Amino acid sequence: VLDPIDGTRGYLCGTPTWGVLVSVADATGPLFGLIDQPFIQERFVGGFGQSEVRGPHGTHKLATRPSRPLKDAIILTTFPEVGTTAEGRAFHAVASQMKLTRYGMDCYGYALLAAGQVDLVIEAGLKPYDVHAPICVIQAAGGIVSNWQGGAAHHGGQIIAAANRDIHTVALQILQDAMDG
Repeated sequence: VLDPIDGTRGYLCGTPTWGVLVSVADATGPLFGLIDQPFIQERFVGGFGQSEVRGPHGTHKLATRPSRPLKDAIILTTFPEVGTTAEGRAFHAVASQMKLTRYGMDCYGYALLAAGQVDLVIEAGLKPYDVHAPICVIQAAGGIVSNWQGGAAHHGGQIIAAANRDIHTVALQILQDAMDG
């Protein structure tokens, strides 16, 4: 599965938040993926027993952040409006409880999650090619990726990527409550 420029807006603006996404999948979903940011020469790899970032500063193992309270956590998304009005409201229900919210990260946000820099990435309206590679990289680094119902995320749509099970559980419940209410 190939996404040659994930983050077209970032690419057009010259920000290094876009990337090339490549993954290998079978009928069950993605198995191996990479998030490549050629401008800053960083490649995040995950799957088949690998979890690393390769770049100008060498090669380093990836590991997501340990559990922390939402009030101390950082959340990323690409667009402030996230998706539909209801999806945006649900995202902001989670984000309002976080220490910091950052927008405009494209696929690089998922790489930062896998590298242990942030705690959550929540988005909506994604296509399968947007998420296959990030799923592999994040899971190989110890994180969790699901849809907003807690199921498989590789079909795209509403995505929650979390550094660990604790923050995933709490944020998922807030999303679901906000979508139901």
